[in-house]
Formats: sequence, structure tokens, C-alpha cells
Amino acid sequence: MERVLELTKGVGVDKGCECVAYQAHDPLGREQPSATMNDLFRCVCATGAIGVVGVFATEDPKSPDVLARSGKLAIDWGLFFEKGLRVGSGQTNVKAYNRRLCALINKGIARPSFVVSHELPLEEAPRAYRQFDARDEGWTKVVLNPAA
Repeated sequence: MERVLELTKGVGVDKGCECVAYQAHDPLGREQPSATMNDLFRCVCATGAIGVVGVFATEDPKSPDVLARSGKLAIDWGLFFEKGLRVGSGQTNVKAYNRRLCALINKGIARPSFVVSHELPLEEAPRAYRQFDARDEGWTKVVLNPAA
């Protein structure tokens, strides 16, 4: 956020995107679910827009943040309102893209492997879900292979 404000001489950017959600954390690795939204409020210019694509569920029961456990955030609503910011959110329309993307992956044209942390047989799904849900280090994106 500081670098954005420095590069824009304090004005801020026209638009910003929240892509982290509840798992946002400070430099010491402590979860701070509202950090990304509040940083965007500070570095998006007046009358700018924010897109929210990070997954904010109705609850995050294992979060160390009390508000996040019940699906809430401590955001600077006053700053948001004062700057006249706009926000849009929503989940990806998976059905509009999944067949085309799967075909590109199968043909070797698209290679999403850089985001994959684990490739496991389907039988390992319960363990993979537990480790991802527990936020075990290194468990970011799991591909389950029924044929393995």
C-alpha cells in the first residue's frame, strides 16, 4: 500500500482488487482478515473502485480473528464512504469457463501447475481437505486424480 501511494504521489490508483480474503496476514504471518480491504480503502483514489474476488465465506470457524469466525470484517467503513468508493464482488461463473479451460489444460496449452501445491489420489481427499482447512504450511491448491 505504501509503495502504491508513493508511486501515485499520494493520489492512489483508480481500481484495486482484493484476492486474499480471510487468509490475509501481516509480515509476521499472523492472520489479519481485514488488512487487504483496509489497505485498498487507503490506496484506491477517491471515487475509485474495488473488486473483491477473495473467498469470504459466511464463517471461518478456525480463524484466529473473532469477527472472521462469524463471517465479519473490521473495515474502515467511514473511509470507504468518505472517499466515495465503489465495490463489486462475486464468485467466478465456473460453468462459463470450466469446459474450455479443462480442454486447454488437457491439450497442454494452459499449464496451471504453478499454483498447485499437491497432486494426490482421490483417496487422499479427506486428508488434503483437513490440511488445507487447518492452513497447514504449503497446502495452497490440491489436484485430486481419481485414476492415480
